[in-house]
Amino acid sequence: MKERKKRIVKKSEFNLKNEYKLSWDFINESRKFIYLIILVFVGFMLIGFFAPVPDSIKQQIFDFIKELIAKTQGMSQLDLIQFIFLNNLQSSFMGMILGVVFGIFPIIATIVNGYLWGVIGSLSVDSEGILSLWRILPHGIFELPAIFISLGLGLKIGTFIFEKEKSKSFKEFFWNSLRVFIFIVLPLLIIAAVIEGSLIFFSG
Repeated sequence: MKERKKRIVKKSEFNLKNEYKLSWDFINESRKFIYLIILVFVGFMLIGFFAPVPDSIKQQIFDFIKELIAKTQGMSQLDLIQFIFLNNLQSSFMGMILGVVFGIFPIIATIVNGYLWGVIGSLSVDSEGILSLWRILPHGIFELPAIFISLGLGLKIGTFIFEKEKSKSFKEFFWNSLRVFIFIVLPLLIIAAVIEGSLIFFSG
């Protein structure tokens, strides 16, 4: 009887290695949705980069950048890292969770983000030349994979509606996505915030 109890306790113990394995297994299972998000992002990024940008959109972007600079002005390195991390955390988490509505929000968020990255890249090249893109690149090395995974899983969650056992599928998709967010996305966002915050601080 005691041995049986020990086995039960052992099974319920937290196992970090197992959690990571389950997280990567679910990412692999959801790879089609993540690839779709990447495809949409790249497509709209190219549109934003090469297509003429309406003056109204340019102005909105400039206003947003000015507002962002004003908010972060005078922040310490740690404050910048925290600010960037919390913003990315909120957008990534909401992008995943709001996928429950047929996966509509992740697609919209991908289109907007892709287009904005393209426009910002285009404006940077116009003002500082093609080499300015290398300054933008470090900001996305860890941030973009985290966003792609979050939005891809959000899209996956939204497909529960097409499953036979809707309630069971929703719970399975939701809890697996949450596990991935905690063990994979969160560390990526922390690394991204440290890199981006440090680059902004030391270049400012």
